[in-house]
Amino acid sequence: MNNSIRLLVAKTAIVVAGACAVAAPAFAEVIVVAPSAPPVERIEVVPAPRAGYVWDKGHWRWDHGRYVWIGGHWQAERVGYHWVPGHWIAHGPNWHWVEGHWAA
Repeated sequence: MNNSIRLLVAKTAIVVAGACAVAAPAFAEVIVVAPSAPPVERIEVVPAPRAGYVWDKGHWRWDHGRYVWIGGHWQAERVGYHWVPGHWIAHGPNWHWVEGHWAA
C-alpha cells in the first residue's frame, strides 16, 4: 500500500471514529427481546424509605431462554430527577425490555 492510500485510510478512520463518538450515547444500550410476555410481577415488601435513595422494584429478566426474577434494590438518588423503573413493552409478538433510568 503506498503512502497516499495509507493517508486516505487513516483520515477516513479518524472521520468515522469522530462521527461515532458524537453519535454514540454515553453508555451502550443492550436491546433485550423476549418471545413471550413476562410472568406476573412478584409482590415484594418495600423497605422503609432511605435518605438519599429510591427503591427500584424487582422485575423479570430474560436470561438464556427463560425469565428470571431480579429482586428490588436501592438506587442512589439524583437530585432534580425521578426514577423511571425498568419495564417490558409488547412489540408485535415479542416483548422488549426498557431499562430503568433517571428522567428530568
